[in-house]
Amino acid sequence: QVQLVESGGGTVPPGGNLRLSCTASLINFDQLDMAWFRQAPGKERVLVATITNREIPAYFIDHGRFIISRNKNAMYLSKDDLTPEDTAVYTCAARFPTSFFTKDDWTYWGQGALVTVSS
Repeated sequence: QVQLVESGGGTVPPGGNLRLSCTASLINFDQLDMAWFRQAPGKERVLVATITNREIPAYFIDHGRFIISRNKNAMYLSKDDLTPEDTAVYTCAARFPTSFFTKDDWTYWGQGALVTVSS
């Protein structure tokens, strides 16, 4: 069974930086398309960004602010100049490539990492 594990959450002061990692217990990690979601308190989970197994990124919120990347071992999400509105549980997800892109229908999910932006 695939396990996704996020790391890098915690409390960050306003203006600070977000640096999250997601690792997967799967031999063929590099074959997966991957994504970051976030869920702010009291709000629905939203798709932040995706990156294909060919390292092609796509962004769905705060265009130009997030950076998604990956290597053969992990996927990453970064953002600078955080505000309290960035407070959320950030969750990574993965799936084998599909013929048609959908925002939903991700097969594997991490437990999520809480990021709190507060002074």
